[in-house]
Amino acid sequence: MTVRLYDSLQQAVVDLEPRVEGHVGMYVCGPTVQSAPHIGHLRSALVYDLWRRWLTARGYRVTFIRNVTDIDDKILANASDEESWYALAYRVELEFTAGYRALGILPPTYEPRATASIAQMHDLIATLIERGHAYAAADGSGDVYFDVRSWPTYGALTRQSPDDMEDAADAPARAKRDPRDFALWKGAKADEPASAHWRSPWGDGRPGWHIECSAMAARYLGEAFDIHGGGLDLRFPHHENELAQSSAAGHAFARHWVHNGLVVVGGQKMSKSLGNSVFAADLLAAHEPAVVRYWLGSAHYRSTIDYTPTSLDEAREALGRIRAFRGRARARLAGDAALALSAALADAVPPAFAAALDDDLAVPQALAALHETVRAGNSALDSGDDTAARTALEQVDAMVAVLGLDDAAPSGAVAAAAARALAALVEGKLAERRDARAARDFATADRIRDELTAAGIQLEDTPTTTDWSIDG
Repeated sequence: MTVRLYDSLQQAVVDLEPRVEGHVGMYVCGPTVQSAPHIGHLRSALVYDLWRRWLTARGYRVTFIRNVTDIDDKILANASDEESWYALAYRVELEFTAGYRALGILPPTYEPRATASIAQMHDLIATLIERGHAYAAADGSGDVYFDVRSWPTYGALTRQSPDDMEDAADAPARAKRDPRDFALWKGAKADEPASAHWRSPWGDGRPGWHIECSAMAARYLGEAFDIHGGGLDLRFPHHENELAQSSAAGHAFARHWVHNGLVVVGGQKMSKSLGNSVFAADLLAAHEPAVVRYWLGSAHYRSTIDYTPTSLDEAREALGRIRAFRGRARARLAGDAALALSAALADAVPPAFAAALDDDLAVPQALAALHETVRAGNSALDSGDDTAARTALEQVDAMVAVLGLDDAAPSGAVAAAAARALAALVEGKLAERRDARAARDFATADRIRDELTAAGIQLEDTPTTTDWSIDG
């Protein structure tokens, strides 16, 4: 067994090679809590939840860090007299947490806030200055910049030359040696609240965005760890700058870089100017969270997915087929409750499912294996092969646990109980319909069919049986 992933730095699918056998340290850039989360934020969090779940199923002990950026230019800009920057940041953080919880995204091992690691940022900045890779501005502003020309491999992550890069826009260029130099520390400004400033050797101020993640990753995972993840939009400048400053400080930093694709709306990037943002709370209010989880996770994690008003219809139907089989099988076989995530799950899933997830987390192929097992399980139930049906049920339960589909709200236990109850009721009605048809009482048979259709149950008659599914 070898788990393989696409490494953005190497630009190739490579073997995962943890630095410590049996353990994976993963750092994922979490939200900048400036405004309400949208579906792109949910997708990114879900991607790394799936990575974490599969690595755990493969027997790794995973230390998973997802930070919260709670001090930033945009947070300060969105604050008001009625809501201070730190109150805004905390309120929005809770909105992110609610979205994660609804989707069944596991909580991180640690979830550090940037404002709790200021001392570590100071230490890292001081090291960079000492090594000749950073400098304090000479204009008395209190700013400190990373000197991109001092680091020969700057641009390695995105295969760019500094000469081809845009100017760093995170601070005025007046005191920079090079317009591409980026801020490590931002000196206090008169129009900013005093509560947003910390004392430092270079003057009162606050951290730049990029130094925050380098400091928190080293604090919680050490100077060398296995996987650094985040959205594709973070590759430049954020991750490029993280890599440069951490490497320049002498840290081995991340062995592998992983990036997830973005979510667009009707083929267009979400933006305030277009007014086309789809917010997490709205999507979760309109659709069952498990359906949202299925849809967001169903495409390959590196692909772009396009949201339209009908995007979730197929996901709802697919999830309905899985639930219908599980409920039907449990009604006959008295199966166990939903499985918990554990290292034993990789041995319980079909080989095709495991091979797909081992190959750069190929969820579309894994879902194909899941639905093939559902079809085989239904066929076994139709033919009365309870042994084969039980095997299929156990495999489906294991695959559902790996994908976290039972963990999205409502809880897995509630969903499983509801599926069993629904299956028992539908199977009872189908038995009545079969008896009516056998007695040539077609009026009764048609009435039962119409009642089930009105309740959202779709029937498909075959020469030997009647299959049913939930009509999305």
